Amino acid sequence: MIRFLSIRLLRAVVTVLAVMTFAFVVLRMSGDPAQVLLGPDVPQNVIDDFRAAWGLDRPLAQQYLSYLGQIVSGDFGISMRDRSPAFELVMERLPATLQLTVPALLLQLCIGIPAGIYAALHRDSLIDRGVILLAVAGFTIPSFVLGLVLVLIFAVTFSMLPSGGFGSVWHGILPTITISIGGIGILARFSRSAMIEVMGQPYIRTASAKGVSWRHVISRHALPNAAVPIVTIVGFMVGSLVAGAVVTETIFSWPGIGRLLIVSVSNRDLAVVQCILLMIAAVMVVSNLIVDLLYGWLDPRLRTQPAH
Repeated sequence: MIRFLSIRLLRAVVTVLAVMTFAFVVLRMSGDPAQVLLGPDVPQNVIDDFRAAWGLDRPLAQQYLSYLGQIVSGDFGISMRDRSPAFELVMERLPATLQLTVPALLLQLCIGIPAGIYAALHRDSLIDRGVILLAVAGFTIPSFVLGLVLVLIFAVTFSMLPSGGFGSVWHGILPTITISIGGIGILARFSRSAMIEVMGQPYIRTASAKGVSWRHVISRHALPNAAVPIVTIVGFMVGSLVAGAVVTETIFSWPGIGRLLIVSVSNRDLAVVQCILLMIAAVMVVSNLIVDLLYGWLDPRLRTQPAH
C-alpha cells in the first residue's frame, strides 16, 4: 500500500511541476506584459524600468528558478495590474466559482449516473434510445452555444431568469445548467457502457442461475464492479469543472475564477494567470489521486499491481 501511494504521489508532483513549467514558458513567449499594461505610446525607458522592476529583463532560466523558489515558500507573486497578491485575488473569486461548480457536480452525479444505469438495465428500449440521444446531444453541444440558447429562451423570450450577473440563487441557475449538461451526457453514456459490460460477465449469469434475486444481483454484483470505470470519469470531470467554468462565467458575467483568468490573460497579468493554472492543475491532480485511492478500495488487487 505504501508503494501504491508513493508512486501516485510522485506522479502528482511531476504533473504539477510540468504544468507550472509549461505555463511559465508559454506566458512569457506570448507577449510582453509591459507593452500590454503600459500601452504602445509609452516611452521605451518607462517600459525598460517596468521590466526591470518586475524582473522581466533577466534571463528566462533565472526567472524560472526565482519563480520556483517563490512557490516553494508559498509566494504566488504580485498582480502587475492590481498590485495585490495573486493568491488573494484568486481566493476572493473562488467562492463564486464554487457556487457554480459544486451544484453542477451534484447534478451530474445525481442525473447522469442513474440515467445511464437505468438505460443499461432497459437496453434497446425506447428509454435507452432516448437517454443515448440526449447524452450525445449534451456533450456535443459547445457550452458557449448552450449558454446563449438558454439566455435566449429563459431570459429574453420568457423573462423567467436573469441573463447574467451575480447576487441571488436565480442568477446561478442558467450558468449551473450550462456547466452541468455536458457532464451529465458524458456520465450517462459512460455509466451505460460500464453497466452493459458488467451485465455481460459470467458471474452475473451465474448469480442469476443460482436464483439470486435480480435486485440483489444489481446491487451486490453489478454496481460495485461498474463503479470502477465510472469513478475514473468522475475524477476527470471534477478536475475539469474549474476549467469548464471559464467560458460559462464569461457568458453570464459571473465574477469567478474563470472570468478572472480571461481578464488576466488579456492583460498579461503573469502572476494571476500562473496562480489560476496551478490551482486548476492541483485540483485535477488531487482528484485523480483520490480516484487512485478509490481504485485500491474498490478493487484491492490494484494495490499490488506494479504501476506502468
